Amino acid sequence: MRRVFVLLFALCHLVAAVAQLSPDVVLLGDSNTWLGGEDCTKPEGWNTWFKTEFAPRSCRSYARSGATWTNTPRTQRNTVAYSEVLSDDNTIYNQICRLEEAVDSGRQAKPDLIIILAGTNDAWFQKQRGWPLAMSAGEAFAEGRHISEAKDATTLATAVRLDCELLRARYPEARIVLLTPFESVQAGATAIRKAGDIIADCGRKMDLDVVRLDRKSGICAAQERANKRLTKDGTHTSVAGARQVGTLVARELKALLNN
Repeated sequence: MRRVFVLLFALCHLVAAVAQLSPDVVLLGDSNTWLGGEDCTKPEGWNTWFKTEFAPRSCRSYARSGATWTNTPRTQRNTVAYSEVLSDDNTIYNQICRLEEAVDSGRQAKPDLIIILAGTNDAWFQKQRGWPLAMSAGEAFAEGRHISEAKDATTLATAVRLDCELLRARYPEARIVLLTPFESVQAGATAIRKAGDIIADCGRKMDLDVVRLDRKSGICAAQERANKRLTKDGTHTSVAGARQVGTLVARELKALLNN
């Protein structure tokens, strides 16, 4: 009996190790992830180059152009409507809902690794979203504050907290990695940095991995304003920019997993 237990224990560790080395990856995010397509094969999206470099067992994107972390008082569960622009239901929350339906129906493997890159639109369309950067992570995680519905998570900090709590509850064995948005001409470097600080602070409070693309991606708003090379329009990656970001993310994650 003891030998059987030891063998089962070893087998469990082997399965976990395989999942760590070649995980089933799910991506959530906004237009820069959406550009790579759901199957992550279009070269304008960073996720395509990430998939090539990282070589996961599977890699699927649920991203949408125009998506925000931030919800509105009118946001509700909606897995049917399709939008590529800012709207009440075009949020990370509803990407999570679509992921849940796909896993439950067997169309999607239960993820081992969940990567989220969003925040550009929260920084860019602050007025339309009711100034979502006004609340700090400290305020969102203040004692006694608990939000259970998307319509109440109307700041960047509360939305990041709610969405990551939902993912953790549903997929407790998955590793969640938050990518902060890289600089954008249209959103402005200052707003992007503030959004990145809020996302990173939320990640630290939840003990999640964070990669600061606003600091590490090499995409600089001032440079892109003067001479667009890594972006097509100041916000959305060119093939060169997508490759640079995707390769960086893959290497950062490999280092995190190896540790």
